[in-house]
Amino acid sequence: MIRLTIDKYLDQHGITRYELAKRCEVKFQTIDRYYKNRVVRYDGYILDRICAALDCDLCDIIEYVKDEEAPKA
Repeated sequence: MIRLTIDKYLDQHGITRYELAKRCEVKFQTIDRYYKNRVVRYDGYILDRICAALDCDLCDIIEYVKDEEAPKA
């Protein structure tokens, strides 16, 4: 499972969602969905704008968490 960690990154660096939206020139509602990890399909353009605005790598704001395998019967 892919999980966005933008919330942690912003908290660590003292940046608000509003400030990030202004830096990215992206609507606040879009940034808010990424912040709350409520995105179903990730937009490469948006992720690029976020990384550019934060001067970070993609791995700083996204993590991969392995799904637990279902127990075998």
